[in-house]
Amino acid sequence: MKKYNFNAGPAILPRIAIENTAKAILDLNGIGMSLLEISHRSKDFQAVIDNAVALMKEVMGIPDNYHVLFLGGGASTQFATIPFNFLKNKAAYLDTGVWAKKALKEAKGFGEVITVASSADKNYSYIPKGFTVPSDADYFHITTNNTIYGTEIREDFSCNIPLIADMSSDMCSRPVDVAKYDMIYGGAQKNIGPAGATFVIIKDEYLQKITDQRHIPTIFDYRTHVKEGSMFNTPPVLPIFTIMETMKWLKELGGLKVMEKMNIEKSDLLYNAIDSSKMFVGTAEKDSRSLMNICFVMKDEYKDKEDAFMEFAKSKGIVGIKGHRSVGGFRASTYNALPKEAVQFLVDTMIEFEKSNA
Repeated sequence: MKKYNFNAGPAILPRIAIENTAKAILDLNGIGMSLLEISHRSKDFQAVIDNAVALMKEVMGIPDNYHVLFLGGGASTQFATIPFNFLKNKAAYLDTGVWAKKALKEAKGFGEVITVASSADKNYSYIPKGFTVPSDADYFHITTNNTIYGTEIREDFSCNIPLIADMSSDMCSRPVDVAKYDMIYGGAQKNIGPAGATFVIIKDEYLQKITDQRHIPTIFDYRTHVKEGSMFNTPPVLPIFTIMETMKWLKELGGLKVMEKMNIEKSDLLYNAIDSSKMFVGTAEKDSRSLMNICFVMKDEYKDKEDAFMEFAKSKGIVGIKGHRSVGGFRASTYNALPKEAVQFLVDTMIEFEKSNA
């Protein structure tokens, strides 16, 4: 049975990237050794990481005065590493969901933290607007896409202080004006690679703002990884290779403007089906809806049908649409590599179930 993968992460990846990674695991570029067993300091792997960095810079339009790093530890490690390096007096955070809240919590261990706005009052179903960022904060931290609640910031804020963004789950889904950010980071396992690699894009001048108020262990100092080219310790070699292959795929596809158009078409298809449904209803406010994670539930009069729909979808080969426990219902993650035909199949399945049960 054909499977339709709507998992929230680790998630669907371009088939060509998976196939080329599988080949490299057996034999990297015909050298007679696996990607998994060569030295990370060999010329063969250096070529991989150099290519991954160059392709990401090209695909995203990253200016020359920014560094691209590939690290371990996930985005959660960055939640603490960012304030460790940059929080001197106080930092400002936008609270838009679980991961934003976790980043905020970690920062409190290093200094004063201001929550400039929060959507917790409505279970994170919207992106706050009209907030003021304090001009004396060391930086402003945002989470651009909220996987659990299906909300997304789809604009590049103009900010009068350093702007840091966790883009774990919408990285490379649309063009981004990187120059508006001092740092962009995230886990790779949703749009650009498998679990195990964390990307960090950091402005060269921003490294000069690293605090001297506290001792920063060598491995947690961003200057270390910039100086060593992500090679201070053994980098996550396999995920970096897959990131390189995914960047090749994005480039050949036509870049991020083309990718954004495809993502809008997919999300419109599903949101329109939800909005016109007798049974289903979306959970995120319409002007805050995510292109990447589409959350919906059964209307109150059909709540008792949710388990039945889940089983029906599963019988059709649809994988990964169970909603997070804090929202319930369903979540369809429509990441870059998910084809439109998969979304159409989910819509057809919803319509078929509705005809029999509404």
